Amino acid sequence: MQRVLFAIVVAAAGWITVTASPAIAAERPIAERVVVIGHRGASALRPEHTLVAYRQAIEDGADVVEPDLVSTRDGVLVARHENEISGTTDVAGRPEFADRKRMRVIDGQEVEGWFVEDFTLAELKTLRARERLPQLRSTDHDGQYEIPTLEEIIALVAAESAARDRVIGLIPEIKHPSYFQSIGLAMEDKLLATLAAHAYTRTAPVTIQSFEIANLRELRGKLGDSPGNIRLLQLLGDPEERPGDVLAAGGELRYAEMMTPAGLRTIAKYADAIGPYSRSVIAVDKRGQLGEPTSLVRDAHAAGLQVQPYTFRPENQFLPRALWLGEDPRTRNEAGSIAEIRAYLKTGIDGFFTDDPAVGRKAVDR
Repeated sequence: MQRVLFAIVVAAAGWITVTASPAIAAERPIAERVVVIGHRGASALRPEHTLVAYRQAIEDGADVVEPDLVSTRDGVLVARHENEISGTTDVAGRPEFADRKRMRVIDGQEVEGWFVEDFTLAELKTLRARERLPQLRSTDHDGQYEIPTLEEIIALVAAESAARDRVIGLIPEIKHPSYFQSIGLAMEDKLLATLAAHAYTRTAPVTIQSFEIANLRELRGKLGDSPGNIRLLQLLGDPEERPGDVLAAGGELRYAEMMTPAGLRTIAKYADAIGPYSRSVIAVDKRGQLGEPTSLVRDAHAAGLQVQPYTFRPENQFLPRALWLGEDPRTRNEAGSIAEIRAYLKTGIDGFFTDDPAVGRKAVDR
């Protein structure tokens, strides 16, 4: 067996031992600390994008929480992972909204269901959240919680920050920006105005993220080169896919090209960080084991970009097969998730998205 090299890096709450692959030299984070991001809140434990999920994430040690943003018909920013809400609310069982079911084309894909943009905020507030993955996660909390607005999330984070005497960041994602712009419900200016209107988000760390390019470039122009507490993150999807705005314009640029050294240097002209799918950093081989790290983290750091991959989840279903506990894909496997996250920490990532911040906190702190 080849000798393994070791390096030490400073992380969020102590020292992390980083093992470097013989193939790729040890890479250090360029961030001051490795941040644990509560992906849609603590969505492994509570229905995603609810105030209780965000509160749980903060209680469990998240440094940052993530609200995905979509717009209501009356222009209010609310938190849902998608604008189609039949999978995360009880709307399909509400007879008063039966006639709102639609077929829409979103980012080139036909989607059928109920869409946020067909509801006013008052109507959305009558709905209740439910678990998006009932085949894997508990449904005990279904039917209890409202869809929160961005302003409600900011108020919660500010209150939790004061109560816990620690700064908690926000990393909102603008969902399907080209689509919402096309129907007259652009979210970029409303997001900036909302952040500016609250004392907490005028100083706390905020990162705005998007899978598209044009809106991040536009935001960079509005924020300038010294944007204060607001940073921008370019999300990167499947290598063969194209960003939604590129697709809408008939362009050919794929995420694969954006992840090359030249593509990363281009991203660095308007963004501060990238958020790649985790397997773009370390792929899983045919044996179900994590393979050698790619050069993505090293190349991104060389371009001056931080790297915050998504998404680490604690169930067997989402782990490399070699890390499974037993044979049931529903099994909650904390040890396996910690082992997976630590393998990624060794690549020098600057933070990561996790459905279970308590597990992420353990992976970093130990």
